[in-house]
Amino acid sequence: MTGYGPSDPRLADAYAVEDEVLQYARRQSELATVRPVSPASGAALAVLAAAVGARSVVEIGTGAGVSGICLLRGMRPDGILTTVDIQPGLQRQARELFSDAGFAPSRARCIPGAALEVLPRLADGQYDLVFCDGDPAESPDYLAESLRLLRPGGMVCFEGAVSALDDMATRDLVRTVREHDTLLSALLPVGDGLLCAVRR
Repeated sequence: MTGYGPSDPRLADAYAVEDEVLQYARRQSELATVRPVSPASGAALAVLAAAVGARSVVEIGTGAGVSGICLLRGMRPDGILTTVDIQPGLQRQARELFSDAGFAPSRARCIPGAALEVLPRLADGQYDLVFCDGDPAESPDYLAESLRLLRPGGMVCFEGAVSALDDMATRDLVRTVREHDTLLSALLPVGDGLLCAVRR
């Protein structure tokens, strides 16, 4: 980690330690032209999942499995990750990587389909964490679904909250989360920006 100043954004990525499975998942993401979460964002997701004692997590945007591995590593040993993506091929790759990372098949439920078609089928108030890494234009709808899905004390996280601030929907999302009466929020300056909020 030498060579990075205290305000250098690369410091958080340099601090995160990734094993061969995560490194391979990143290479698979590049081949599939899918942008995974940064090492720092992945480490933050693992810590946040552990902090809320996550047993049930929803992920919007499976990708090649980078964020899913990070979430599973932070979850309770009996936790189940429900991950949604419109590309079944990527989900098959992610399943293989979850297995390579040592997780039993029962630990991940991969649901192919559009998030806004799948999320309404999930049970109210039964989830500890919702991680949103889908279409920024749909983020306000993801937030509404997340508030329905989360138990009190559960957390919602949005990837790309800084890099997409030029997008009107993302700016509206950041403002809505910050001003929401039932949310306690923070914008973490890791990766492309991780907007996190706890449902009170």
